[in-house]
Amino acid sequence: MNPIIRNTVLTAALLCMFTGCTAQQAVPNQEVTTEKDGKMLLGTQTKDQLLKAPFSEWYAKEHEEYALDKTAVPELMKSNLNDYQITLVMGTWCEDSHREVPRLMKILETVKFPDENLTMIAVDRQKKSPAGEEEKFRIEKVPTVIVQKDGKEVGRITESPTSGWLERDLLQIIK
Repeated sequence: MNPIIRNTVLTAALLCMFTGCTAQQAVPNQEVTTEKDGKMLLGTQTKDQLLKAPFSEWYAKEHEEYALDKTAVPELMKSNLNDYQITLVMGTWCEDSHREVPRLMKILETVKFPDENLTMIAVDRQKKSPAGEEEKFRIEKVPTVIVQKDGKEVGRITESPTSGWLERDLLQIIK
């Protein structure tokens, strides 16, 4: 091979390695600070991030005070919800997320939904995350709860539940 071509190819390969020519990889539990919104979570998250300040200020209060639907929760417990995967796309800057995310977590904890079946993605005000994890879900509003079975979407709850209760909407989706 011509030494000039070989050096060009080698240089290009090294540049890709060091500058990330491939898609940006997801960094779990990423937290950023913005001038407008202060601290904000972005990208794939774990539930424990919500228990840290400043997110815990809104999360803990709503989680504790939310009264579960006494009819829907026992039905969810008897259902096959654990056979599904749930993706939650949220914004830590969003008032609807401040209300619905703690409620959803309380429901999932109560019905013992497996953590490994839950994916949480935090987005910015443009509904984007750094590695684009949300792109395949066509997110227009947050929070959005996407229920999937065997990799296929079977339903979603956008912004707030249509019944007024997340647990009722979840039950309706899996029935």
